[in-house]
Amino acid sequence: MAFKMNRRSLLAGAMAMGGTAGVAAVTPAWAAPAQSFFKRINKPIGIQLYTLGEAAQKDLSGTLTRLAATGYKEFELPSLYGRSARDLRAEGDKAGVKFSSIHMTMPARVPPGSLTLMSSPQEIADALGTLGIGKAVLPMALLPDGWKPGPDMRASLIQGVEAGGLDMWKRLGHLLNERAAALKPHGITLGYHNHNMEFRPIGGTTGWNVLLKELDPNLVFLELDLGWVTAGGHDPVAELRRLEGRVKMVHLKDVKPTTKTNYALQQDPCEVGQGKLNWHAILPACVAAGVEHYFVEQEPPFAHDRFESVKMSYDFLSRFKA
Repeated sequence: MAFKMNRRSLLAGAMAMGGTAGVAAVTPAWAAPAQSFFKRINKPIGIQLYTLGEAAQKDLSGTLTRLAATGYKEFELPSLYGRSARDLRAEGDKAGVKFSSIHMTMPARVPPGSLTLMSSPQEIADALGTLGIGKAVLPMALLPDGWKPGPDMRASLIQGVEAGGLDMWKRLGHLLNERAAALKPHGITLGYHNHNMEFRPIGGTTGWNVLLKELDPNLVFLELDLGWVTAGGHDPVAELRRLEGRVKMVHLKDVKPTTKTNYALQQDPCEVGQGKLNWHAILPACVAAGVEHYFVEQEPPFAHDRFESVKMSYDFLSRFKA
């Protein structure tokens, strides 16, 4: 996908590079970086397999191979896809890709017998060790005991989280600290992935602020989802700056300008580089914050075939210079 330079992106780039001088602050062509951003920082462009939906579940081998051909070589798993860690590792090796992270949910969200955050530390370590993964991430807040999904999954999730109030975010922080401490001796580090419900104002603060206060930064890292931060009405650059050293992974996610601030898992998604996020400011801020892994992720609905969408995002990022 060719990068489209218009007045809006030109001004955004100027602001990201220094200030208030407008277009005159843009780096001239002769002084632009010779290498693309990701080559310069020597980091791969990864992808969260959740983005491919049922394609990965139905044909994991074909999905990995096709994504590897696009250029993605580092992967974050949304689950084990009902496979053994050994079989899953074999699929990755066959496609020539590396699994670096995995999302693990609470028992209430997965079928009985599945690997969850509450599985024994040794069981988690054995599975992740086989996969070559050293980082696990909880991608969802706590839900009340006995919670069951309703006909509208999004609505029932929001209702469950809102019912927990601020105390739920405190309990979540304590749980993550406890689980992280139990996993650390096994070489596994634990993180938390945000959505936008964390930013809902409650009692003069937000669940996000409460959670950040409770988490031990020496134990629990953050996987900042840049699209959900934006949908929650916050500036990703500002969050990266205030959380310097705590954000080890990011989800590279873009949203359309029509996305309105909300706290209910709603956004108007699009491919990276097609929306309103200012990547000229965000990507350098990621480096300054100490981000180690970058995973493309896109929410449905898709305007294109999913494989085409992730190729558009990869093409934009692989050619991006900042």
